Amino acid sequence: MAVKTIEWRGDRVFMIDQRLLPGKEIVRAYDDYRGVAEAIRTMVIRGAPAIGVAAAMGVALGIKGHAGKRAETRFAQVAKTLRATRPTAVNLAWALERMERALRENLTLEAPRLFRRLRDEALAIYDADLAANRALGKFGAELLGAEATVLTHCNAGALATAGYGTALGVVRAAREAGKRVAVYADETRPFLQGARLTAWELRKDRIPVTVIADNMAGTVLRSGRIDCVIVGTDRTAANGDVANKIGTYPLAVLARRHHVPFYVAAPLSSIDLACASGEQIPIEERSPLEIAEFAGKAVTPKGVGVFNPAFDVTPAELVTAIITERGVARPSYAKSLARLKKAHSPNAAGRSAGQARRPTG
Repeated sequence: MAVKTIEWRGDRVFMIDQRLLPGKEIVRAYDDYRGVAEAIRTMVIRGAPAIGVAAAMGVALGIKGHAGKRAETRFAQVAKTLRATRPTAVNLAWALERMERALRENLTLEAPRLFRRLRDEALAIYDADLAANRALGKFGAELLGAEATVLTHCNAGALATAGYGTALGVVRAAREAGKRVAVYADETRPFLQGARLTAWELRKDRIPVTVIADNMAGTVLRSGRIDCVIVGTDRTAANGDVANKIGTYPLAVLARRHHVPFYVAAPLSSIDLACASGEQIPIEERSPLEIAEFAGKAVTPKGVGVFNPAFDVTPAELVTAIITERGVARPSYAKSLARLKKAHSPNAAGRSAGQARRPTG
């Protein structure tokens, strides 16, 4: 995709404002961690892997000009602000932990060198995400036939990652392998990530895409035109329970009813072995206005209650397979996911921090 989701140039972080797509392609610049945190909270940038990358870059911005004990104190403040933005996506906490390790390993450095070291670590996380998505995509593409129609939910594409995609990374990798792939995209209420974002980026890549309302998925699955469902994940528990955008769980139920494989594209950074099951995953509740209003105009009567959870949890028993950059996990997930995570080293999928590419600008 031509437009980059997030990029470090000079000493600033640039992000495409996903709230305005597809109508406007506006890139915003941030030179302070508070701005990055606000961008995550308000969904200028969204998608678990992209949030992790943004948080890492936010830490680097926040540490600039600090060293030693002052840097430790500053990190605690920066991490607290960033961690509070989106609680469900485990990639955010994972990225903060990795940045904290880099900080502690380099506390003896003077402020300018420490800043460059943390910037390079953030760039290594960016590069590792791209590499992981491409590797995941290749494993997932092997699950598709020479011709395949995929149903997906929300946006797990280039816009949700450093730039290639998880669920849509599988679609892209399949096309690169010479397969003919088409996509049905749930519109994904209430933020319309499918209608606005998935359709936008697939259209840019000239991959056939058809948008449907969320409540049409059952009819489409029943029609027999869907070969598989592929979704992303914000956090997958050790037992294979999957937290993803609200509406994923009923889609999994419908896929099972109609004997359609239900695949989850999950980079290992999104798999939380410390979380035993989906019951332990914190579910973010967002503003009622996302449902009560549309384009600033009220669509519900004033004074009615609104329940707006951003995610739901799909039980592992409904998941056919979980696709990672290290291979495809199948039941029992408690064993297969642990085995894949054990084989995973933080920098194996991309450049190590010491080899991170230099920033542009």
